[in-house]
Amino acid sequence: MWGIIPAAGRGSRIQPLAFSKELLPVGRRDGEGTRPRAVSEFLIERMTLAGADKLCFVIAPGKCDILEYYADSYGAAQIAYVVQREPAGLCDAIFRSAILIEPGETVMVGLPDTIWFPRLALGQLPNDELSFLLFPVERPELFDAVVLDGEEVREIQVKQADAASHWIWGAFKMPGSVFHELHRLWQARQRTDEYFGTLVNAYLAAGGRARGIKAGTSYFDVGTLAGYRTAMSILDDHENKDEAAGTMPRHSGLEGAPRDLHRLETAP
Repeated sequence: MWGIIPAAGRGSRIQPLAFSKELLPVGRRDGEGTRPRAVSEFLIERMTLAGADKLCFVIAPGKCDILEYYADSYGAAQIAYVVQREPAGLCDAIFRSAILIEPGETVMVGLPDTIWFPRLALGQLPNDELSFLLFPVERPELFDAVVLDGEEVREIQVKQADAASHWIWGAFKMPGSVFHELHRLWQARQRTDEYFGTLVNAYLAAGGRARGIKAGTSYFDVGTLAGYRTAMSILDDHENKDEAAGTMPRHSGLEGAPRDLHRLETAP
């Protein structure tokens, strides 16, 4: 099972940085005192817990620090790298990995500058269809809101001011065959879809189907300075409380979500 990690963005919302934003230090590393973890490790941990044994980072030519940090593996998961030479949107980034994906494999995609809970939520998505892991937020207009009929996705509203749903996607999963079907559709549409949501809307209009699974409880973005500072404060406070109580699971850094994490959405 593949985990695709689009990490080619410039990180303009949190510049200046001397390193890739996916390596922002957040939380604590297992068994190493106060040494922090890279923010992207939260996503990788969740992907591996859901069964990913192969990871693909999509990086820009200048982001060699990611390669140096993770090298060729993370735990038992092997890591590959592909390059997105110029920033051209999420669809372009994701489909850079198409050369690696076999139709019979399963693919998960997540954003490496976000942290969400619960840790095991990705495991609730089915392997045999396109499905989205959904999170409730107070300001869905800042994200991609997912409109449902039961669990069936009707529409994805991309950063729409009057979003009809307060549920947003934080990650998604699909069979390799659907991944390649979406890739072909994107090419047929002259690669004009920058956002994955608009491509999915075209896929649905053409007869495709997708499910939305409301398994997420908390979601926040650390891709801005304000979001990063808040994440550091809340994660440290939560860890200190759990550590004092003797309940802190050191492997994950956090077992559950701080109650107010869903309030930390920040504009892209």
